[in-house]
Amino acid sequence: MKMISFAAATVSILIATPACATPGLGEEVYAATIERETEIEARYGQLAGRADDGTGALVVEASHGFSTKFRAALLAEFEREPDGGRHASAFAVEAIHTLGRFGGIDTAVYGEYEVARHGPGKIQTKLLLQKHAGRFDTRLNLIAERQMMAGAPVTFGYAASADVAAIGDFRLGAAAFGDLSGDEGGHHFAGPVVKTEIEHVGRGELELETGYLFALGSARDSARGQFRLLAAYAFPF
Repeated sequence: MKMISFAAATVSILIATPACATPGLGEEVYAATIERETEIEARYGQLAGRADDGTGALVVEASHGFSTKFRAALLAEFEREPDGGRHASAFAVEAIHTLGRFGGIDTAVYGEYEVARHGPGKIQTKLLLQKHAGRFDTRLNLIAERQMMAGAPVTFGYAASADVAAIGDFRLGAAAFGDLSGDEGGHHFAGPVVKTEIEHVGRGELELETGYLFALGSARDSARGQFRLLAAYAFPF
C-alpha cells in the first residue's frame, strides 16, 4: 500500500503541476541510491513536430561512486538546432549524496554547477526520492535552479518515473518532466518508456532506455513530443 500511495502521489504531481526550457531533453530521472561503480552514460532527446522539430540535446556523463553515499560526475552537453547544426553548449560537474531511508523511501540530494559556452551558467539542486519494492521502482526528482546572473529568479521543476519488471530483463513504465514555475499550463512532457539491461558486457553491464514523451500544456505550442534514448555502461572500479 505504501508503494501504491507513493506512485499515486507521483502521478498526481505529473498531472497537476504547472515549466524549464525543454524539460526532459537529454535529462534522466536520477535514483536516490548509489552503486560503487564507474559509469559512462549518453542521453539523447529530440523534439518532434511543429516549430521546434529536430531540436535535440546530447549529454555525455562520466561518473564514479566513491561509496554508497557519494557519487561525482563530469558532463558535457551538445545541442542540435532545427536546421541540423550541432555544437557543444555546456560543461558541468555534479555530485549526489545519499541521506538515508525514511518511511521506506530512499532520499538523496544532488548538486550541479554548469558553465555554458554562450550565456550564463547555472546552479541546480535536486531532492531525489525513490521507492523500490519488489518488481516496482518509482522515482521523483524535485528540482531548483538559478542562472548565474544578477537578478535571475530561482525556477522549479520535476522529473519522475515509474516502471515494473515485465519480461526477462525488460522493464515497462512511464516518465515525465516539467516545470513548476511556468504559467499557461507550463511545459510538460510525459509518456511510455522501456528499459533493459544486458549483463556480462566486458567487465560490466549495459543499460538501455528508450521512449516517447508527449508534449503537454504550453509545450504543445512548439512541439508534439520528444523521442529519448539513454545508454549507460557501468563497471566495477
